[in-house]
Amino acid sequence: MKFTRRSISINYITIAYTIIALTSCKNSFNQNKDHLVFRYNQYENVSSLDPAFARDVPNIWSTNQLFNSLVQLDDSLHIKPDIAKKWKISDDALKYIFILRNDVKFHKHKEFRTKDSTRLVTAHDFEYSFSRLTNPKVSSPGGWVLKNVENYKAINDTIFEIKLKKPFPAFLGLMSMRYCSVVPKEIVTFYGNQFRANPIGTGPFKFKMWEENIKLVLRKNEIYFEKDNKGRQLPYLEAVAVTFLPDKQSEFLQFAQGKIDLLNSLDASYKDELLTPSGKLRDKYKDRVHISKGAYLNSEYLGFYLDTDKKEIQSKLLRKAINYGFDRKKMITYLKNGIGTPAIHGFIPKGIPGYNNTPGYKYNPEKARQLIDTYKKQTKDNTPTIRIATDANYQTICEFIQRELEKIGLNIIVDVMPSSTIRQKKWAGKLELFRASWIADYPDAENFLSPYYSKNFTPNGPNYTHFKNETFDKLYEESFLITDIKLREQHYIKMDSIIIAHAPIVPLYYDQVVRFTQKNVKGLTNNPQNFLVLKRVWKEKNN
Repeated sequence: MKFTRRSISINYITIAYTIIALTSCKNSFNQNKDHLVFRYNQYENVSSLDPAFARDVPNIWSTNQLFNSLVQLDDSLHIKPDIAKKWKISDDALKYIFILRNDVKFHKHKEFRTKDSTRLVTAHDFEYSFSRLTNPKVSSPGGWVLKNVENYKAINDTIFEIKLKKPFPAFLGLMSMRYCSVVPKEIVTFYGNQFRANPIGTGPFKFKMWEENIKLVLRKNEIYFEKDNKGRQLPYLEAVAVTFLPDKQSEFLQFAQGKIDLLNSLDASYKDELLTPSGKLRDKYKDRVHISKGAYLNSEYLGFYLDTDKKEIQSKLLRKAINYGFDRKKMITYLKNGIGTPAIHGFIPKGIPGYNNTPGYKYNPEKARQLIDTYKKQTKDNTPTIRIATDANYQTICEFIQRELEKIGLNIIVDVMPSSTIRQKKWAGKLELFRASWIADYPDAENFLSPYYSKNFTPNGPNYTHFKNETFDKLYEESFLITDIKLREQHYIKMDSIIIAHAPIVPLYYDQVVRFTQKNVKGLTNNPQNFLVLKRVWKEKNN
């Protein structure tokens, strides 16, 4: 066959048009399907898709789509049925009997060796899952969830019984944690340690692909058991796609270009681009971005290490002076663009039962100056000095406090160090004053009081300050025996008041969940634990 220059040119043109046509079809297909895929970026990498290792936000967010537990929490932190459709608690609050649904199936996998490559979840699966959680060979960081459990067993396929060593009113909340998810023994055995990258659960989405540190893809679980209030099967979305860009500025640019659907939290690198100083969306984003805010079970604070000979730290006068000596409202407005609630009450944050408007420390520079002057007269120390340890993310906040306190006669040194170094030194008691966050693991105010119980001194517990008070300890121990929620809340309020009075900490602000989504994202709600729940989310199709 003879080829002329003209025929070759025509062939090249034909090929070019074919490529353009195919590309256009592909782009058209992607555009038509885009509303079925929810995309977000996780700037911290997922380390495991095994719920036994759901310790931090990236792992929790991912496994939250893949697994279910006995119970779940709604957006108001009320405990609702999940795989357990109901439960009974004995009068002594020591025995919990869960009645399971009989229509929950694991995601499909050939190793189930059944006709439909799946099987029903039974109480024996929870018995196995709990045993695995506490197995030293697994080394799950979530084993502590069951430390107060005497024993557990499957009575039959649909009844699971748990007995506690002592009453613990927050126990049901613990059972909602991702650590307590049900997993299938045969699949875990088949994959061994690689179950972390081949998860099989019961959740609204199933595992499709994970290229570590690059991309994670989940697909709709077509046999998911939950339905909405109109009887429609959940989830609505066909897929979830997660990227892992480590730079928050790059993440923001992806969001601004409409390439991801969610921007979680507010970073200093772009906060002024998105928001006004009062926390409102700037005009250029109002038509295409939605902002939602809500309470977050996170108290940001400065903590004093009280097991020290340093007289400035031992002085309640100076600890109170620091609490009075800076304007929290001003700090939130100008450094946080209005995101957060000034912590002018106790340590228990807004959004959880037990939070109370108990008077804490409002800005009062005159009173702070008087306390400092009294300290100087009593100790003959005219230059009291305190060092604050912080990481770079909170440097501006600590420097703001530094400037405010220096105006009233207190010398403050801000030490900026890596967060990992702060964590190690904080556990070892080598920091006199440190910036820290306390985020609730479970929805009970006891979670915010355990760091001040004297038997929880680090390194054996979360009492970083080594605060000790006999009345506090007595109230804390008594609270475990109170099953009436309202009465227990009164104990919590009294304990919080003791913390205020002795000032082992400087509460800074109660954090807020703040999320930015594209305008076509619907059904995404906030919750005080900032968990990502996608089973009721959908996206409107763009024209």
